[in-house]
Formats: sequence, structure tokens, C-alpha cells
Amino acid sequence: MLNLFSKGTIYAGLLAIPICLGAFTFIQPDTTTQPKVEEFKYRKITNSAFTFNEKLSYRVHYGVINAATVTLEVGAALVDKNERKCYNIKADGRTLKSFDWAYKVRDKFETYVDNEAMAPISYNKNVQEDSYTDNDLVVFKHNKKKLYGVKGILDMPVYTHDIISALYYVRNLDFSKSKVGDNFPLDVYLDNKIYNLGFKYAGKETITTDIGKVKCIKFIPTLVVDRVFKDKDDMTVWVSDDDNKIPIRVKAKIMVGSVKVDITTYSGLKNEFKALVKK
Repeated sequence: MLNLFSKGTIYAGLLAIPICLGAFTFIQPDTTTQPKVEEFKYRKITNSAFTFNEKLSYRVHYGVINAATVTLEVGAALVDKNERKCYNIKADGRTLKSFDWAYKVRDKFETYVDNEAMAPISYNKNVQEDSYTDNDLVVFKHNKKKLYGVKGILDMPVYTHDIISALYYVRNLDFSKSKVGDNFPLDVYLDNKIYNLGFKYAGKETITTDIGKVKCIKFIPTLVVDRVFKDKDDMTVWVSDDDNKIPIRVKAKIMVGSVKVDITTYSGLKNEFKALVKK
């Protein structure tokens, strides 16, 4: 599932950043002739949706074939990253051994998300697609509107997200007053590019899953149209309609066939799972 948010490639390996961010020397401005630059202050967003040790597991179907698993996991405590306190969030996606003969995937993503701003501070990916490998490692400098990585330096809008941090940021948005068709913009970094994407609110629906019936909110993300997706609206995402807003199901049309991702297990939720319909 994770590689569907990219260009359909799976990445492997991890490079060290060749840029020492602390090694730059800047000429101090003459404050007697230059206007004072206002100090950058990170936004503050209350995290009401997830907490430490949350773990979510999913099954991935390619057509009718049970093909892969995906796990999303939040670390046990805040960690220091570039002088900010961060959540360490990991995502792992891999094909089942019974499917490896057709197309072997080993997919790892990791992001460090600022606990106050709900914005990424650092992101890396380590993925593999059969014999093809790729990797990335970037540092987000929101105060400079710059992104520093092994593939280059990019200008970026403040609070640009990676593909994993975007999910946890969206979980903290309030959709109680949203109407069908409302759009939510989101700037996302992917493969050395910044995409002005977002998603559309598509209403509510109760769906049946492996964990039972779940009341959900539906979204339609804006996709990058390429060799995987034919249309920017070819994916629908269901998240639980409660304070947790955990992803429950993803369905997507792709160039060849379709993909469905369903939750199989969950643990360590921050809030009571009120969206789960009791029998």
C-alpha cells in the first residue's frame, strides 16, 4: 500500500546526508541598518488522535489475491531530533512470501514528527522492488522554507509533509463541520519534488471489516497521476469516525487492476474506539 503513495516504486538502502546542516557560516546582518527579522515560531496543534506505542496492521489485496501486509507504528517516547521533541513513526510494507515470486516488495519509511507542530523534522525511506532499489533522507527546515536531502536542496512551503507525517497530521484535523466536497490542501514531499496535493471530504459510511463494523469518514486524496494512477481521484480512504481517526480501508484503481487495503489489528489507541460498532 505504501508504495502506491509514491510513483509505484519500492525503495531500499539508506544514505547519509552529505550536507552538514550545522556547518554553514552566515554573515550576521548589520542590525543598525537592517530591519529586524521576526523569529520563526512553530505552530501548535494539540495531538488528540494518537499516542506512543500505537500499532496498526493491514492486509493488502491486489484484485482477489492476498498480496502484502502493512504496519504503522508510533515509538514508545518522544525523541530529540534537530533540537525538537518528536514522535518517531515507522511504516513497513512487504509482500507475503507466497507473492514474492511474482513481485517482491520490502518497503520501510520513517518520519520524525514535531510533537507541537505536527510537522515532519526528518524523513527517510528504504525500499526495494524486486531488483530495483532507491532511498531518500531529508531534513525539513520549516523556518527557512527549505528541504535538505541526499537528492538536493528544495524550496518548500512551510509545513510541507512527507507521505507518513501527512497521515498523522490529517488525523488531528476537525471534520465535524465539514460538508461533502470540502477540499483540504496539503503540500507533500515525494521523490525530490514538492506536490501541492490535498484531499476531498466525501461524507460518512459504516463499513464491515475484519475487526467488525466501523463508522467511518470518507476522503478522496489527490493523487500524482503517473504510471500507477490514471486519474487524480482514483483512491478512496476510510478513517474511523471518532477521536482516533485511524485509517480503516483504502481502495484504489490502478493502471492494471485494483488494490484494497483493510485493517486487521490495532493496539495502543489514544482514545476509546467509539467508531467500532458493538455487537
